[in-house]
Amino acid sequence: MTDKAQQTKAPVNWTATIMFILTTLVVAIAVPWYGIAHGFNTSAWVSAVVLIFITGTAITGGYHRLWSHNSFDAHPLLRLWFALWGAAALQNTILDWCSGHRVHHRHCDDLEKDPYSAKRGFWFSHMGWMIRDYPSSRVDFANVKNLQKDPIVMWQYKYYVPIAMGMNFGVPILLGLIFGDVWGMLLLAGFFRLFITHHVTFFINSLAHMWGSQPYTDENTARDNHFLAFFTHGEGYHNFHHIFQNDYRNGIKWYHWDPTKWIIKGASMVGLASNLRTVPDFKIRRAMVKMQFKRAQAKLAKAENTEKWSELLEKEYDKFHHLLNEWTEQHTEKLEEARKHLQEKWENASVRVRYHELEEQLKQQSLRLKMIMADYRASLAG
Repeated sequence: MTDKAQQTKAPVNWTATIMFILTTLVVAIAVPWYGIAHGFNTSAWVSAVVLIFITGTAITGGYHRLWSHNSFDAHPLLRLWFALWGAAALQNTILDWCSGHRVHHRHCDDLEKDPYSAKRGFWFSHMGWMIRDYPSSRVDFANVKNLQKDPIVMWQYKYYVPIAMGMNFGVPILLGLIFGDVWGMLLLAGFFRLFITHHVTFFINSLAHMWGSQPYTDENTARDNHFLAFFTHGEGYHNFHHIFQNDYRNGIKWYHWDPTKWIIKGASMVGLASNLRTVPDFKIRRAMVKMQFKRAQAKLAKAENTEKWSELLEKEYDKFHHLLNEWTEQHTEKLEEARKHLQEKWENASVRVRYHELEEQLKQQSLRLKMIMADYRASLAG
């Protein structure tokens, strides 16, 4: 059966369809009409912006990094915060969301198994997969058994509808009563906030798999995109995330815009988060250098008279494998030391010094590869 036939035969998900139509119509018609006819208070705009951030980071920090990927541990108060504001995003329960997302990572880009495969087109990965009940989006809680042990997750699952309605209507109405503009607050902090939060999340499933760079892997469609990161609370560094999904960070550089990472780090400083998981720098650099080799080899394979450059590349590749082998040996020794409860010895041992020397050597090799390919391009231009 072709993809087009599947999309035609799959039954319509009327709950999602009506919700999307309603929010879109309110934002497209009621919001501008009210703004022209009555005007919005500053408090309504400020509330909308603040709640967009809070709701969005409940998805990125809670639904995504905490519960889907277990990239850190959270205090019950933080988990409750994420559960409440995650429900305000109207993206289903934690269990449903995380189950589908884990399937996405396990079967990324698979046309039959990935719930929102970008290879089925922008519309499908952005919204289409929710508007019809496709087989690929059917939920199986077998992959979220660990979450079923979390009482806050199960509380949200049991009472999701009243929680979601209270957060989406009760909070804006309460703010409207406080600031004297119930309708304006309901339109901006309610419907407009929800509309923006939806599409910001959906862009990760669609645009972040179509637009950007692939510095770490090209084995899936995920991309790194600084522009998307700004609007998605740091989720735009999606190529990194798909290869290192258990890292609590998406943007690993200090200048990467990743407010979700900063919130998690900040929470750890006040005792609300712990066990923040990160990938060793060597593994990150290894993935980057591997991609550099892959692209350089592909470029040279298409060109003529590249014996000199191929030889240089081959020598660097040998050094690369030597570094990887030595790093593996050092890493094994580190694990053995830890098993022997000799952490203090490890901290002061020469093996630790060598471990960091290998990281620096790999970094230098990455720079040499860039220089080799820059010289090669210059020779073509000359």
